[in-house]
Amino acid sequence: VQLQASGGGLVQAGGSLRLSCAASGRTVSNYAMGWFRQAPGKERAFEASISSAGRNIYYEDSVKGRFTISRDNAKNTVYLQMNSLKPEDTAVYYCAADRDFNSLSYRNRASYWGQGTLVTVSS
Repeated sequence: VQLQASGGGLVQAGGSLRLSCAASGRTVSNYAMGWFRQAPGKERAFEASISSAGRNIYYEDSVKGRFTISRDNAKNTVYLQMNSLKPEDTAVYYCAADRDFNSLSYRNRASYWGQGTLVTVSS
């Protein structure tokens, strides 16, 4: 599975961005998808995940109510709508895929990773 993330950029605090992750290769609809981020000087951390059919969704506590993950299997694309952005959301955002939703959501593990897209939130 090849993953291509896009949609990052510079936004003011309180603003919104929508990230996209286009997937290709194997049947992406068989994979759970997730978004992770890595802030400067920190380790990569889980933010949101969605199961293969979209029935299960899981968020890290700090983004609940602000971020929404969704997927369109017909387009092989997963999205992350980010609202009410804060300066602490500044990071490189990575999309990831794994057949195991729990592995992606709770064990910070994925079989496939995208290249990352930078989100910068100014105060």
